[in-house]
Amino acid sequence: MKKLSLTIISLVLLVACGKKEEQAAPPVMPYKVVEITKSNTTLLAEYPATLEGITDIDIRAKVDGYIEKIYVQEGQEVKKGQLLFKLETQTANQEAAAAKAKVAAAQVEVNRLKPLVERNIISDVQLETAKANLASAKSTYQSIVEKINYASIKSPVNGIVGTLPLRLGSYVSSQTAEPLTRISDVSTIYAYFSMNEKQQLDITMNAEGKTFQEKIAKMPGVNLILSNGMEYEQKGKIETFSGQANTQTGSFNVRASFPNANKILRSGGSGSIQIPTHLSDVILVPQNATLEMQDKRIVLIVDKDNKVKAVPVEVRAVPGGQFFVVDKGLNVKDKILIEGVGIISEGTAIKPELVDYASIIKPEKKQIN
Repeated sequence: MKKLSLTIISLVLLVACGKKEEQAAPPVMPYKVVEITKSNTTLLAEYPATLEGITDIDIRAKVDGYIEKIYVQEGQEVKKGQLLFKLETQTANQEAAAAKAKVAAAQVEVNRLKPLVERNIISDVQLETAKANLASAKSTYQSIVEKINYASIKSPVNGIVGTLPLRLGSYVSSQTAEPLTRISDVSTIYAYFSMNEKQQLDITMNAEGKTFQEKIAKMPGVNLILSNGMEYEQKGKIETFSGQANTQTGSFNVRASFPNANKILRSGGSGSIQIPTHLSDVILVPQNATLEMQDKRIVLIVDKDNKVKAVPVEVRAVPGGQFFVVDKGLNVKDKILIEGVGIISEGTAIKPELVDYASIIKPEKKQIN
């Protein structure tokens, strides 16, 4: 009887424990997943850039002298040939007057000797000597006149006046280290930036054309994001890539040009260049659907038993984007978790709620109009 009672009690306890464990088992929670497909998209890769005009010319004095007049203001728009500065020329004017007098005296001497030579009263050696003296006097006078002309400093190009570090009365010469100012021709602005070898290959290999130059010529327009975060109103054009990568940084220097008829852009400015990169038949996943564990990037997929499994993937981060291009680790038809990433542990059973893949990727797509 006692054995029978113990057996019944044991069975009751076993059933009770089973029910308790059954009640304690966590429910299978629903989470959103997407089924991977390949897609074509246009991304905007972003690169910091510095801005320069077509020409940035340092204005320097060719002769020595004190600044007598300044005819322009900083930031003023000037035309080619417009007067910018005038150096003091009082001493040079006096030298010019003396040199002009010597020219006149030498001319008188030539005029006096000429008829004497014609009448064979004197030899022509004296006349030739007088002519040589006249030429020397004229040369001296002309050099002084040029010196006076150089004292009037004019703009060599159309452009914008830079800073004016020197003031009236400052002594300058051709050896003065600091220029009088800088004139920038900003009718077109060049944006200079750099990209690494991978980025350069991604852009050029996906561009139309056979040769490298054809690919550059057929590349779509690029955007310029100004330092205030606003987009410049006109598209630019990539014109050149450096012929070689920088051996220290592995980067290529790139130049894009932007029309600047309204002179909004100025030399020395900064911004960011956005370049459209066309990608065909690639797997894209949102960055927030991945985990970074040490040196690996992880995506959570849902297996045939609806259990979560961690899969390492190789990705390319797309500058300026919100997702990764997956080069290895995922296949078409794989279902990846896009909700609860970082919370759900591997091996957890879930109830997958399928979300349209295109609806996840499309908001992240940045298309140039």
